[in-house]
Parts: sequence; structure tokens; C-alpha cells
Amino acid sequence: MKRKNTSWGHVAYWYNALLKEEGTYQKEVILPNLLRLMDLKPDEIVLDLACGQGFFTREFAKFAAKAIGVDISPELIAIARELSGYGQSPSRGFPPPSGPGSGNHARPVRPKQGAFTGGQIEYVVSSADNLDFLPAESVDKAALVLALGNIENVRGVFIELRRVLRPSGAAYIVLNHPAFRIPRMSSWGWDEKARILYRRLDRYMSESTSKIQMHPGSRPHVYTITFHRPLQWYFKHLTNCGFCVTRLEEWISNRKSQPGPRAEAENTARNEFPLFLFIEARPFPSQR
Repeated sequence: MKRKNTSWGHVAYWYNALLKEEGTYQKEVILPNLLRLMDLKPDEIVLDLACGQGFFTREFAKFAAKAIGVDISPELIAIARELSGYGQSPSRGFPPPSGPGSGNHARPVRPKQGAFTGGQIEYVVSSADNLDFLPAESVDKAALVLALGNIENVRGVFIELRRVLRPSGAAYIVLNHPAFRIPRMSSWGWDEKARILYRRLDRYMSESTSKIQMHPGSRPHVYTITFHRPLQWYFKHLTNCGFCVTRLEEWISNRKSQPGPRAEAENTARNEFPLFLFIEARPFPSQR
């Protein structure tokens, strides 16, 4: 079966511009919670899978000995290298792909003077389900931030994670909440009589694949692919691939509505319906 092209390379510049904006959920909600839970140490090696333009990779490198960012998109890795103070500018073309089969593994990346403090950064162009450039049990911690919903072969990702993580390691997964944020199958509704903003769900248990337009109206042909799976799907696949889920958290929006007739209802809804689901998964001891 032909695999779907789920790379975000064709929207790399849009995504980079998005993460540069102030007040993003990545900066204000996800990052502080991730750093709290990952508790990175100066002697640890951390893997950032589907790293995009390297926002989280660079943050992890401030606290760890080394951060390795991996993404299937050469365009996003080019931007990540440039933002880390190394490599060819995206405006002058993309560097040769690195990773499996390319013969060109990414070199360690060191930041520009004063750019940030911390350990080494390395970027590799590769799919998240093929990490053969990493030895077994070579990584202390791994993050998958808002990535699994755009990856088709999630089982392959978990198998590779289990291989490269040290026995004492852990995977830290952040998802758009699969119970409340289902592409095309969830929406907001307003009950005028009760003055309540509610969340409508048309489907949940059924897996689905959706094309998400990135520029509705102006460029409707530009889209990314998103996969919906119910929560039990992730638990089953993690367990079958040798992981135990050791922590789960749900994170809400940090935003508040401007004063108005629906402001209280909107703020209540934000506090009741989480945006993101966090999963910590640790390897089962090897059965030998």
C-alpha cells in the first residue's frame, strides 16, 4: 500500500512564521508543561521526533547535553538549522537530506554566540519510523509534540522509540485531544436558552483521515493530512510495542475572552474542554 505524503515541507514557511508569533499554544501551554514533566538533566540526550523547524529542539538543548531533532521534511530541517545558527539559509536552497540511505548524516549543530546556552543540537532528515542512524538504547528521553496526528505509521514510530530509548528512558507525547478535537467531527455550539457554550461530537471511536486546508479561501489546494484515532488506540499500540503509560494529563487553553455577553460561557468552556492530551510512556523491562 502506498504511504500518504504527510510531510509539512510544503507549508514550512507558514509553520515557521506561526511559531514566531507571540502567545502561541506551543510557547504558552505546551512548552512549560513539557519542561516540568520531562525534567531534563545536563547529562541527558533528548530526541525530538517530527521536530518541524526545531522550536522544541532548541528549548530542550538549553537543559540537556544534546538534543536531536528529526523531521521528514528537508525544508523544515533547513529552517531549523538556520534558526540554530548553523547551515545553509533556506532562502538559498535546502541542504542535502541526511539520515537513512542519504550518506549525509547531519553534523552536530552549535549555536551562534549568545543565541542560547546549553548542549549540542543535531538535526537529521528522516521519517519518525526509521531511526536507523541511532544505536539501540542511546536516548534518554524522546518527545513527540503535536506530531502523531500527522503520522500514518504510528506503530512503526513506537517500535523505533522502544529500540532507541534506554531502559530508564521515557517518551513524552502531546496530542490534540482525541476526544474533543476531532477533524470535521467536533465543533462548538451555543445554547441560547441555557447560555452555555458546548462541544458537539459527531464521531469519536471511528478512525478517520482528513485533509486540512492550511489557507482556506486563498489557497484551498494547500493542505496537510491529519489522522484521528480514539484514545484506546494509542494505549493499545503503546502496550503492544513494549511501553507502559505512566502519566496522563489534559491541558486547557490559557486564553481569556474579552468582556462581552458570552465571555463567561466561553471562559468556562475553555476550562472544561482541554485542548491537548499529554502521555508519558516508559519501556517495559525486557523479557529475557
